[in-house]
Amino acid sequence: MAAPIGLQRVPFWPVFAVISAFKLLLIPTYRSTDFEVHRNWLALTHSLPISKWYFESTSEWTLDYPPFFAWFEFGLSQIAQFVDPAMLEVTNLNYASTQTIVFQRLSVIITDFLLAYAVKECCACIAKSNNKQEYEDLISQPAFVLAVLLLTNMGLLLVDHIHFQYNGFLFGLLLLSIARLFQGRNLEGGFWFAVLLNFKHIYIYVAPAYFMYLLRSYCFTQSHKDGSVMWTSFSITRLISLGLVVISVFALSFGPFIAMGEIAQVISRLFPFKRGLCHAYWAPNFWAFYNVADKAVTIIGVKADILTVNTTQSQASMTGGLVQEFQHTTLPSVPPIATFVLTGLSILPAVIHLWRYPSGPRGFLRCLVLCAFGSFIFGWHVHEKAILLIIIPLSILSVWSYNDAQVFLLLSTVGHYSLFPLLYTQPETPIKVCMMLFFTIFSFCALQGLYQSPHPDAILPHLPLLNPLESLYILGLLPLYIYTDIIHDLLGLGERLSFFPLMLTSVYCALGVLYTWLVFYKRTLQRGAKIDHAKQS
Repeated sequence: MAAPIGLQRVPFWPVFAVISAFKLLLIPTYRSTDFEVHRNWLALTHSLPISKWYFESTSEWTLDYPPFFAWFEFGLSQIAQFVDPAMLEVTNLNYASTQTIVFQRLSVIITDFLLAYAVKECCACIAKSNNKQEYEDLISQPAFVLAVLLLTNMGLLLVDHIHFQYNGFLFGLLLLSIARLFQGRNLEGGFWFAVLLNFKHIYIYVAPAYFMYLLRSYCFTQSHKDGSVMWTSFSITRLISLGLVVISVFALSFGPFIAMGEIAQVISRLFPFKRGLCHAYWAPNFWAFYNVADKAVTIIGVKADILTVNTTQSQASMTGGLVQEFQHTTLPSVPPIATFVLTGLSILPAVIHLWRYPSGPRGFLRCLVLCAFGSFIFGWHVHEKAILLIIIPLSILSVWSYNDAQVFLLLSTVGHYSLFPLLYTQPETPIKVCMMLFFTIFSFCALQGLYQSPHPDAILPHLPLLNPLESLYILGLLPLYIYTDIIHDLLGLGERLSFFPLMLTSVYCALGVLYTWLVFYKRTLQRGAKIDHAKQS
C-alpha cells in the first residue's frame, strides 16, 4: 500500500502549467464581440486624456467598467504600443491583426497568475483545516481537488480563453479576499474586495455578505454564550480602520472623476438601465420562466381571439435574440426597481442569518453564495456568464461538506452547460463538449472520492452523490443538446423559430438553478435551527 500523503505539498504549479499550456492552444479559436470591446478600451485609454474616457463613443462598445479596470487597460496599452500600434487607434474599429489577437489572448493568460496565487491561498486554508488527516492518494486530498476545480473551471476557460474576457484575475481578487478572511486577516479581505469592486462592479451583488460579516465578526469582537451579539464589544477603532481602508480605495478610483465633475457621467456608464430586463440570450433564471409565460399567454390569447397582437412583432421578439430592451406582450413589463426589490428580499434571510448565527468564514461564504444566487435569479439584465459568481465560491464549500458537494455537482453541470450557446460556431463544438465532459467527470469522480454516497443501497441507478431524480435531470441535458444542436435544424425550424433552442436551454437550465438555490438556502437556514435546538436541549 502506498504511504499516506498527509500534508505533502499539492502539485499546484504543475497543474497550473498544464492548464496554461492548454490555454495557449485556444488562441486561434472563435472570439466574441468582447474582443473588440477590450481592444477599443485599450485604444481610448491610450489615445485620449482621462477626462474623455467615459465620454468617448466612436465605437458602440463604450467604456462601462469602473476606473481601476480602465487603468488596467491603460497599463496593457503601454505594452501594446510596441506590439502593434494600429490596435490603439480609436477609429480603427474591429481591428484584429494577428499581433493584436496574440497580444490580447496572452494578456488574459498572463493575468491568470493572480487567479493561480489566490487559488493557492484558498487551498492552503483547506489544507490547514484538515491538518490532522492523512490521505492514501492525491485525488483524495481536498486541497488538490479544489485546486483542479478552480484552475480548470470549464466556465472560466470558455468565457475567458475562447469567448474572451478577463474574469480570471477578477475571480482571483475575489478568492484572495475570501482567503484573507479565512486567515483572519479581515482588513486585507475588505481591502481586496474594495479593489475588486473598482475593477468590475457586478461583484456589488455579494457586498451585503462582506458588510454583514465584517460588521458582525470584526467590528463586534465578542458574542454571548448563546451566539447573540455582545453589544458592548463594539470596536469603534475597528470600524474606523475598516472604513478608512474602503474609502481610500474608492477615493483613489473615483477621486479624479469627482475632481473633474464627471462622476455623474461615470455612474451613467456603469449602470445603463436602458439595456432591458434580459440579455440577448436569456440567463437561466426566474425571468426566463416569466418570459416564456408571457409568450404562452400571448399565443393562447391570440388563438382564442381574446388578444389582438402584431404577430410578426411577437415572433420577432421571441426568436430574434437581439440585445435590446425586451417588452412583454401580455404580462406586465418588469421595471428595474422590481428586480432590485426581489433581489433584496431574496438575500435578506441569508444576511440576517449571518448576523444571528455567526459561524466564521464558512458562514460568510454560504451567505456570499446566496447573495450571488439571488442576484442571478432575480437581477436586472443578468448575463448568463454571471453563473460563475455562484459556482466559483461554491467550489470551496464542495470540498468541505457532502451536502454542498451535491449542490455544486448539480449547479456546475447545468450552469456550465447553460454557457454552451455562447460558442455557436461549429469548430468550437468539440472543444466545449470535451471541456464540459472533462470537468464534469473529474468533479463527480473526485468529490465521490471525498465522500461516501448516502444512497449505497438505492434501487434506482443514480450519479455519484445525487439521488435518482437529480441524476435523471442531469442526464436530460444529453437529449436537450441533441435536439437544440441537431434535430431542430433537421426539422426545418432553424429560420422560423431560431431562438427556440436558446429559450429551451434557458428554461431547462433555470429549473436546475432554482432547485439548487432552494436546496442550498434550506440547508443554510437549517443550520441556525439546529443551533437553537441544541441550546434548548
